[in-house]
Amino acid sequence: MALTFDPFSQLDRFAASVLDSVRAPRLMPVDLYRDGDRYVLHADLPGVDPGSIDVDLDGGQLTIRAQRTADSREGVRWLARERGAGSFLRQFSLGEGVDLDGISASYDSGVLSVIIPVSERAKPRKITVESTEQRQAIDA
Repeated sequence: MALTFDPFSQLDRFAASVLDSVRAPRLMPVDLYRDGDRYVLHADLPGVDPGSIDVDLDGGQLTIRAQRTADSREGVRWLARERGAGSFLRQFSLGEGVDLDGISASYDSGVLSVIIPVSERAKPRKITVESTEQRQAIDA
């Protein structure tokens, strides 16, 4: 096995770390699906302090913010530092078919879960069909 020396690898790493610290806010990957009478949103936020997570609702706009702080150990020599720190932001426009008052959120094992119930108005329902015809008995 041959080892190759790349003189630009350290420069690439440095440039990426500088650009990473300038970029803000970061995106958080999410899964969003409907499960019966509710929507479920899971957002990946590993290493985030739960106290920094902020879920806001303004009209029909759901906003998720979080902060991950960099490890600031002193006296260590970092060999690799690829886990980014900074602020995370994601916004979602909610339609009229959700129950805004029933939204709840929880954070467990690095995943934020937001439950968005479907409003009663938006739930599927059966419509009764009435007929104006009257059936008459025929005497024979």
